[in-house]
Amino acid sequence: MEWLSQSNYLGAFLVGLFGGVHCLGMCGGIVTALSFNVPNASANNLANLTKKPTPPPSKLSILLGYNLGRILSYTLVGGLVGGLGAISILGIDAITLGDIQYTRSIFSIVAAFFMIALGLYLAGIWQGISYLEGIGRHLWKYIEPVSRRFIPATNFQKALPLGLLWGWLPCGLVYTILIWTLSAGSAVEGALLMLSFGLGTLPNLLAMGLAAEKLSRWTQKKWLRQVAGGLVVVFGGLMLVNAL
Repeated sequence: MEWLSQSNYLGAFLVGLFGGVHCLGMCGGIVTALSFNVPNASANNLANLTKKPTPPPSKLSILLGYNLGRILSYTLVGGLVGGLGAISILGIDAITLGDIQYTRSIFSIVAAFFMIALGLYLAGIWQGISYLEGIGRHLWKYIEPVSRRFIPATNFQKALPLGLLWGWLPCGLVYTILIWTLSAGSAVEGALLMLSFGLGTLPNLLAMGLAAEKLSRWTQKKWLRQVAGGLVVVFGGLMLVNAL
């Protein structure tokens, strides 16, 4: 199982990709709203016949701004949690290579169990991971009012800070990967792990913004959620075997 420890970034990317069915449910409404807030070119030009028409921002640029901000938030908090994990690992009394590896293994085992729980959550089998989202809501109630300043996000400049703030939206999927970063070993590794995860979520959310109606119907299919959840459970199982 040594190959698994060398492919954490790929694993985080795939979890983000497989977890897209949850992302579309959690953040899909946001990106859909951003898409519908794009100014209409013909309406602007008709209202300003005497002025030189200015091209409206494209839907894609707004979606990219939002998702860039969101992924930056993931990366920053991943670095923070990864750094805290490294401090915990190095803060043990007897600092030997064996002690460090043992502590990292403990973190990895915990992360693996959370990954399995996440897969069951995505598949609709067990909702235990939702308790993590409940904890995050206490922080979100202070962040959400600030995000309203950038709504509607009618351009890239507004979409970017909105994405930075919405990256803190309570999400069991994000929290599970953050628990994984505790075992990353450093702030840099933690940041890269969350960056890989964020990039994995990008295709689904970009697609939702560009083809919301079709994807919404597609992601409601029960078998799709079960397959995605099952793949995450398998990955969590491999993490657990590797840690043990």
